[in-house]
Amino acid sequence: MPLPALQIPAPDGRGFDDRRPQILEACKQYLSASHELIRQHHSAGASGTEVVHQLSAMMDRMVVGLYQELSTVVDGSHQGHLTLVAVGGYGRGELNPYSDVDIMFLHDGSLAPERVEAFAQKLLYFLWDLRLDVGYSVRTIADCIEMAAADTTVKTALMDCRLLTGHPPLFEALHKTVFSQILTKSSDSFIKQKIAEMKKRREKYGDTIYLLEPNIKEGEGGLRDLQTALWVTRVKFKFNDPRELIVKGVISEEELEVYRAALDHLWRLRNELHFHTRRKSDQINFDLQVHLAAFLGYKDRGKVLAVEDFMRDYYRHAARVEHFASTLVSRCIWRDEGGLKVLGYFVRRPVGDGCFVLKGELIIPDESVVEKDPAVLMRIFELAQKHGVSLNIRVKWLIRRSLYLVNDKFRRNREVNQSFLNILRSEKGVTATLRLMHHLEFLNEYIPEFEHIYCKVQHDLYHIYTVDIHTLFAVEQAEQILNGELSETLSLPCAVARQIGKRELLLLAVLFHDIGKGEGGGHAEKGAAMIPTIARRMGLSKEGTERLEFLVRQHLLFAHIAQRRDLSDEKMLLQFARQMGTSENLKMLYLLTIADIRAVGSDVWTTWKATLLNELYEKAFSILERGNFELEASGERARAIRRTVREMVEYDIPATVAREELRSLPIRYLLSTPVKVIAEQLRLLVGLNDRDLVLKVRHEPDYGYSEVTICTFDVYGLFAMLTGVMAANGVNILGAQINTSKKGKVLDILQVNSSQGLVITDERRWQKVEADLAGVLNGTVAVEKLVEMRERPTLLTAKPAPKVPTRIDIDNDVSDEYTVIDIYTHDKVGLLYLITSTLNRLGLYIGVSKISTKVDQVADVFYVRDIFGHKITADEKLAELKSTLAQAIDDWQ
Repeated sequence: MPLPALQIPAPDGRGFDDRRPQILEACKQYLSASHELIRQHHSAGASGTEVVHQLSAMMDRMVVGLYQELSTVVDGSHQGHLTLVAVGGYGRGELNPYSDVDIMFLHDGSLAPERVEAFAQKLLYFLWDLRLDVGYSVRTIADCIEMAAADTTVKTALMDCRLLTGHPPLFEALHKTVFSQILTKSSDSFIKQKIAEMKKRREKYGDTIYLLEPNIKEGEGGLRDLQTALWVTRVKFKFNDPRELIVKGVISEEELEVYRAALDHLWRLRNELHFHTRRKSDQINFDLQVHLAAFLGYKDRGKVLAVEDFMRDYYRHAARVEHFASTLVSRCIWRDEGGLKVLGYFVRRPVGDGCFVLKGELIIPDESVVEKDPAVLMRIFELAQKHGVSLNIRVKWLIRRSLYLVNDKFRRNREVNQSFLNILRSEKGVTATLRLMHHLEFLNEYIPEFEHIYCKVQHDLYHIYTVDIHTLFAVEQAEQILNGELSETLSLPCAVARQIGKRELLLLAVLFHDIGKGEGGGHAEKGAAMIPTIARRMGLSKEGTERLEFLVRQHLLFAHIAQRRDLSDEKMLLQFARQMGTSENLKMLYLLTIADIRAVGSDVWTTWKATLLNELYEKAFSILERGNFELEASGERARAIRRTVREMVEYDIPATVAREELRSLPIRYLLSTPVKVIAEQLRLLVGLNDRDLVLKVRHEPDYGYSEVTICTFDVYGLFAMLTGVMAANGVNILGAQINTSKKGKVLDILQVNSSQGLVITDERRWQKVEADLAGVLNGTVAVEKLVEMRERPTLLTAKPAPKVPTRIDIDNDVSDEYTVIDIYTHDKVGLLYLITSTLNRLGLYIGVSKISTKVDQVADVFYVRDIFGHKITADEKLAELKSTLAQAIDDWQ
């Protein structure tokens, strides 16, 4: 595609400074026209390689034209002594839109440095006035040698240098110096530094390919990985064109094609990112992912979004890039092994199956052992784990080259499966070994069903890793719990872990819990349906198979009940315990649930969730140990509780007053609350006779929340008032138990913390809450105004998020007394107040509420009854309830 001509106005007798505005305008028009032409070519389907080369050619024409104009009209005395050199990405001819333009003014030292600098400034001011990001240097060849020795960045920039214009012999001298002196000095040190830089960069931009908002340039599997691999290889093998590496036997034709295809793909993506955002933009955030998917022609497939398909392909591609880059770098750090083989024969330690340990690595001198006995492929991983060593790079290649041996016969091989189960049974290195299997793509071959979730994306802010990587993080959590490494923070789970029979079965359950996510919804059922086939191949027992299938099918149940259901509802608890069947099932499901939640992301696990999970486990375990799934006689238990509480308060409260207050409290409250707490709260209820409002705050720093007890007289819409006041004061409600006595008194217990998940200990803040609540109750303050005045946090709008429609589910089976409403939607300031006030307008009373926020999404639960104390069962009422709530939520700004 021909570019427009750069038409610098011809000399007209005026001085250069007088002509400068016209020259600058000509350059602006040239850049604008060329840039638009290239953008159109890109949008029409031009490859990434074409576009970066066209952008570089566009820049060459203008930079060279300006240099020559300045040399001719302003100062030509430097000719024969000065050369203009492109370095870095521009030197490689790989400019993306809006990328930096790096140039070097190379002179031979015969001119005064001030004259060279003055000439350089004239050219640079032109480029800066054109709003280009220009990096520059003024150097002699001696300067280059000195600076390259001290700074690897200079060395890499010089590797990519390219002649633009000036004195060619000077550039040829530099080029010769780069290859004969600069690249030969401290090459080993340079390679080590570049590998260290790569490691540091990955720590900064994400040490896994599979971050959900990857950096296309600096992240693992990005452009910088390919560039680093080539820099290291150039230092080691000294070449101008990568094709020379084929002649030198370093890479194959096929590998060179992988490299070029990888570069082209990444360039095309980066070109579109820069064109679309009109700036350097390398972070592929959620909204840009949607745009890129549409640009590349991806379409939604039923429940699978176009953007999820696009990102899955991106991760597969990034994995190939990372593998190619790591392989190439590894080839560069090898030594001539001729002498080492003789020495190694005496110092290597045999560990079986033709494998040896040498200098902390597992090596296989005779690689034919794998072809002769494919089961050795699995034994390699087991032996490396057992001896605590890494795999030599040759062994990694051997595994990748031998993946074709992993067939159905291999998967059913008893020795292979026993070796895999040994890996899971080990008390060290389980996750590291599975990660290595995943990295080498062995895991997908051994467990073909794992392919369903390989690089699988969930397009939300809640999951920050792909499904396969989340799974491996979950295995790591389970391993740490099993080994007692988290006993300080997870004392109960670690204690339970010591009681389970087969740790490998739990780890298999964690490994397979999301395996059904490959094809859209209902992944728990889909995953469970795969288990009998997998278990049969692995030779698991009937009991083990059934337990594994149960755990995968029910892996969402424990968290659902704990976080979204009333844990004081004995009927529901009995039903849950009955579903568990055995205490072993309960223990494993409890541990699987914890590992799953903790592996989602650091912000997802909270002490409040831990409290709820522990409470459900202990209550269900107690029922299973009792072995009786019958409801206990609630009337007799309630009477016994009342007697005990009366005895506890007999010196504080007159017996008749205590008896009257206790009789008016709901049986549900009495059965679900410790007697000590009932006694404390009874004192608050009695004190209400002299006041309109009593508010008491008790902090639970170990659990990350405060418990707020509110006593007042019942008024319609009270809970909505409470939520509004809390929202207005920046108090985050985690859960709420609402109790109304027959005497018209309300005892509401809220579990709360700050929006950052911290305990609120500032007494002045709680005084403000109490004052606002009193004002709302006596009618001097409008709760709507308080909510409106609350400053909107920038957190909710700072980051573009994928939009998921509001979903409202209604359950009339789980509770005998209440209709249960589950609301899933995006978080908004004042949302809880909006929901509760809407329920009030619908004439509904809220008995229990559970609040859950997952990064940008809420999952709130409300147990409600109508004004007559009945559940809502009429179809038209349920339809009205759903539509009214959905509309109110979607309209809320």
